[in-house]
Amino acid sequence: MQKKLDLYGGVIGGLVPLLILVIGLIWLSVEERGGTKPFWACAWIALSIGLFFAKDKKEYCKSAMRGIGDKTGIVIITAWLFAGVFGKLMVAGGLVNGLLWVGMTTGAQGAMFTAIVFLAAMLFSLGTGTSTGTCIALTPVLYPAGYFLGADPAMLALAILSGAAFGDNLAPISDTTIVSAFTQGASMKNVVRSRFPLAISAAAIAMGVFLIFGGGGQVSALPEIQAKLNPSGALMLIALIVVVTSALSGRHIIESLIYGNISAAIIGVVSGNTKISALFSIPESRGISTGIIEDGINSVVGAIIFAILILAVTQILVESGIMRRILSFAEKTMVSTVRQAELFIIGITILASIPISANAPALLLVGPSIVRPIGEKFKLAPSRRANVMDCAVCTVFFILPWHIVVAAWYAAVVSAAESFHITAPPITSALYNPYTWALLLVLIISVLTGWNRKFESEEDAVDFEDKIKTTA
Repeated sequence: MQKKLDLYGGVIGGLVPLLILVIGLIWLSVEERGGTKPFWACAWIALSIGLFFAKDKKEYCKSAMRGIGDKTGIVIITAWLFAGVFGKLMVAGGLVNGLLWVGMTTGAQGAMFTAIVFLAAMLFSLGTGTSTGTCIALTPVLYPAGYFLGADPAMLALAILSGAAFGDNLAPISDTTIVSAFTQGASMKNVVRSRFPLAISAAAIAMGVFLIFGGGGQVSALPEIQAKLNPSGALMLIALIVVVTSALSGRHIIESLIYGNISAAIIGVVSGNTKISALFSIPESRGISTGIIEDGINSVVGAIIFAILILAVTQILVESGIMRRILSFAEKTMVSTVRQAELFIIGITILASIPISANAPALLLVGPSIVRPIGEKFKLAPSRRANVMDCAVCTVFFILPWHIVVAAWYAAVVSAAESFHITAPPITSALYNPYTWALLLVLIISVLTGWNRKFESEEDAVDFEDKIKTTA
C-alpha cells in the first residue's frame, strides 16, 4: 500500500500544484505564447510552491522523483527521441517535394486537388508524426499550388490542417499516440490496429466534404512551384511502411523506430536527397549542430523536459489523494456504465485540451491518473482507453486559434498568401475543420453503439492467438 502524502490544507493544499500549473498553461496559451519550453516554468513553479504545503518535505521530494522515474515516462521519452530523429530524416529525404510531385502530376484541379492535398498532408503527418511540422512544411507549397489550380482557399487550407490532425491521431510516431498508448499500458500494435477504423472513417467523411466543397476557384499556371517537383522524395514513404509494419508485427516501438530511422537515412542517401555528412559530422566550430540526428533529438527536448515535470506533478496529485477524490466523485455522480465511462473519458480529455496549447501535455495530465483507473474499473482494453482518449484530444484541439498547431498553420497560410499575392482565409475557418468534427462524430457513435469497443479479456485473447501464430 503506497503511503499517502499529507499536505497542509487537505484537498485545497493538494490542489495548489495543479491549479498553479493549469493557470500558468492557460495564461501562456491565451497570450499565444504557449509551447513545451515556455510551459517548463509553470511546472517548476507548481512543484516548488507545492513543497511548502507538504507536511513531510522529504516524502514530497520522493513522490516527485517517483513520478519522474516512472517506467511509462521513460518509454515515452525514449520513443520521442527516436521519433524526433525520424521526422527530421523524412523531411531531409525530400518527402515534401515528393508529395508535391504526387499532387501536381495528377492533373487534378479544384476540389480534386483539395482532396489530394488532404491525402498528402495525411501521408506527411503519418510519416513525420508532427501536426505542426506538417502545416509548416506543406502549406508554403501546397496552398499556393491549390489556389492557382482552382481550389476554394478556406477548404484548401483546412485540407492541410485536417491531414495534420489525421497523422497526429494515428501515426505510431506521433507524440499523442505514444503518450496515449503507454499511459494506458497498451501495445503499439493493438493501438494502431484498433484506432485505424476510427481514424479512417473520419478521414473518409472529411474526404467527401473536400470533394464536394473544395473547388470553385480559377485555374492559372504557377511555374515557380512546378520547378520544385522531385519524385524521389516520395520514396521516403517506404520508411514509414517499415515503422508501421514493424509495430503491427508486435515489435517494440523503440525497435520499430530504429528500423525506420535506418531505412529513412539509407533511402535519403541513395536517392541523393541526403548527404551522409548531413546525418552526422564534426562541426566547424563549437555550438554548431553535428547534423540531422542532433537536430532531431533537439526538436523533442522541450517536450521531454516538460513531460518529466508533468509526471512529477501528477505523481504528487495521485499520492496526495486528490485524483482518487476526483475519480470517486465521478463514479458516484456520472459514471455507472461502460458507456458513461467512455463519455466521461472523452469529456475530461477535451476539457483538459481546451485551455492548453499542446495536446500531449493534456494527455499526460489525465491519462495515468484519471483515464486509466476509470477504464480499468470497467475492464476496458488498454488500447480502447488509449483510442478514446487520443481521438478525443484530436478533435476540439485542432479548431481553437490559441493552440500551437492552429497558430502555426494559419501563420504558414498567411505567409504563403503574401508570397504569391493571393488571399488567405480568416483564422476562424479552423472552426470548420472537417476531419476533427468527423472524428468527434465517429467517436461518439462508437461509444453509443459499442462499435470498436474491446475489453481486457478480448484483447488478451487476441494477443494470445497472435503469439500462437508467431510460434507456430
